[in-house]
Amino acid sequence: MASPAVQGLVDARWRVFLRVAALGSLSKAALALDMPQSMVSRQIAQLEQACGERLFRRTGRGVVITDFGQHLLPRVQRLAADADALSDDIRSAAGQPAGEVRVGLLPTAVRRFAGPLAAAVRTQLPLLRLHLAEAASAQLEEHLHEGRLDMALVLRESAASLGDEPVLARMALRLVGPRGDPQVQGADLPLAALSGLPLVLPSRPHLLRARLDALAAAHGLALQVALEADSVGLQHEVVAAGGGYAIASVLPGLLDERLASARIVDPVLERFVVLGESLRRPRTRATQAVRTLLCRLIEPAVEA
Repeated sequence: MASPAVQGLVDARWRVFLRVAALGSLSKAALALDMPQSMVSRQIAQLEQACGERLFRRTGRGVVITDFGQHLLPRVQRLAADADALSDDIRSAAGQPAGEVRVGLLPTAVRRFAGPLAAAVRTQLPLLRLHLAEAASAQLEEHLHEGRLDMALVLRESAASLGDEPVLARMALRLVGPRGDPQVQGADLPLAALSGLPLVLPSRPHLLRARLDALAAAHGLALQVALEADSVGLQHEVVAAGGGYAIASVLPGLLDERLASARIVDPVLERFVVLGESLRRPRTRATQAVRTLLCRLIEPAVEA
């Protein structure tokens, strides 16, 4: 909650607007805000009356933000973030960092890092409220762009795609197959050996799929896509059931016991784990403190 000194910087009704825009539903927003739906509807109606324009279009399945609402959305997000940052800094000035920090994690990183990060925040930053989200890299990028996250672990498929974000780890792509399968019994597997294997891959336009398509064209490989699955969890379940092979980066010690993997070589195909940060949310002492904790957790734990 914002400090009383800065509560007036953003009309509370605009925070209701942000929650409705994020959830696409008055009832869901009411539940998240712990207030009656009638109050949510009334506050949105008051904003629309003050603006002289509709902010949302009602549908049978919820609400859809209008063009006018979409035009206002990023500015209201920035105002709310600035007010929250000021509130956090006021409360942090004489003591420990305080406030909310929103962090996104890749599905493959959740088991390894969610618990330790939460524990470290709880013991080292007791005044801080941590919000964790799990999503694929592309969705996390979208949430960063929209200002829904402060920071997130995201993947870059090549060195050429790296920006200014800190690189936390370099991870080799691996062929994942059922444990005991001859294709994944060795430590390494040549790229050429992928030709003809039944692969379980994400659908286009996924960045990994685009990279594999480009590699196939460059090396004359015949990639056989047996099935498309758009999450690592789904891919691994199909592979475990004998439905083919997946291609993924694998965190040490986290591969399902039903599966095994071999590093793809000739050439080695690297991916990069970077810490992306939102340009729509200001840096605060709280976000800087969590950023430091996250980097300390990730760097020694992920394959270099």
